[in-house]
Amino acid sequence: MNHRRQAVRGLTAALAVLVALTAAGCSSKAKTGEGASAGKGGVKAGEGVTDTTIAVGALTDMTGVYATLGKSITQAQQLYVKQVNAAGGICGRQLELTVRDHGYDPQKALAAYTELEPKVVGYSQFIGSPFVAAAKQRIDGQDKVLVLPQAWSASLLGSPYIRVLGSTYDVETINAVDFLVAEKGLKRGDKLGHVYFEGDYGENALVGSKHAAGKAGLTVVEQKIKPTDSDMSAQVAALKQAGVKAIVISAGPRQAASLVGVAAATGLRIPIIGNNSAFSPQLLGTPAGPALEKMYYVASPSLPIGADTPVAQKLVADYQAAYPKDSLDNGIVAGWTAATVFGEALKKACDAKDLTREGVDKALLSITAHDAGFGMKHDFTDPQSPSSKESAILQPAKSVPGGMRTVRRPSVSAAAQSFTPKTG
Repeated sequence: MNHRRQAVRGLTAALAVLVALTAAGCSSKAKTGEGASAGKGGVKAGEGVTDTTIAVGALTDMTGVYATLGKSITQAQQLYVKQVNAAGGICGRQLELTVRDHGYDPQKALAAYTELEPKVVGYSQFIGSPFVAAAKQRIDGQDKVLVLPQAWSASLLGSPYIRVLGSTYDVETINAVDFLVAEKGLKRGDKLGHVYFEGDYGENALVGSKHAAGKAGLTVVEQKIKPTDSDMSAQVAALKQAGVKAIVISAGPRQAASLVGVAAATGLRIPIIGNNSAFSPQLLGTPAGPALEKMYYVASPSLPIGADTPVAQKLVADYQAAYPKDSLDNGIVAGWTAATVFGEALKKACDAKDLTREGVDKALLSITAHDAGFGMKHDFTDPQSPSSKESAILQPAKSVPGGMRTVRRPSVSAAAQSFTPKTG
């Protein structure tokens, strides 16, 4: 395990150095909004805000490991901006969403953050837990800029500016294991496989599986992989040899499809559950599709895009009208939820006549029960905690809009309720 820890520390150190380099030339003075003058409507404004516009940044992945989800998240946010602007904007200003594709590359991600930082009031999207974590010191220090990441690592907690939407990976994984025990026959003394990405995402999910296993009397069998790994044959063989009775996967959609497909083909027909970013409905059209529908489940921070709620139904209709050639997936829900949260913070900041970064962040910290229309409410008042500890359990289903049906509505397990995530 020592060489693994050293590798993770090496990645973290390299990213930290990269942040320092990309920040070179920037003022070390913290941006506090002091000196911000009152503009239109007597509202104070700072970076990214003029009398006519409010600029918001989106740091996405449209060409890397999360390309499918990144596209859906971004298009959902673009749809939100279009609808808000058609209704008159916020605070008498039009929203502008400035998008940069980093392709899940750390250099591109942090360079894009640095490029947009002076131009935006905040970020409604930042994909990649390791990249957000690497920029955390700068975000909390000199920039003081609100970031709503599409990343759920507990290392991002503790910051008043980086606010995790929904349960962190550790909490989500605890809820996932609870589902396996309560409804899929996993019992005390059984072995639980866990395939996970190296880095913040996978390592944080592993904390959750180990905590849940300890509570339930299970033994975790680990299989650590890289985001560039795509064939899970070796991992399936190892887990089958170990005699696991269920598997958790904390990786990307491609790895999940390989894991489930190989397991089914080799006779390892056991329940497999993934974290929220480990599925895309496009997988149902691959050879692994039938096995995914029978063996695979996903823990999610919300109901799926095909949920039977008024918001979901309207969003499906609006999204299909705006992007008729694109399929539906839960990236749309994640993008829409973050956009509505950011919009609500801007509205509250406008009411307080303070659209500076500090004003927007203060407004977010006052939101106690934001309902984006997908089954759960978000509380942003405590930076030490995720906005919710609930998880829904979904199952791939080709016949359902968005390719996922709900098998357990949003809830929090007893083990997750008593668990305190370790903040960064």
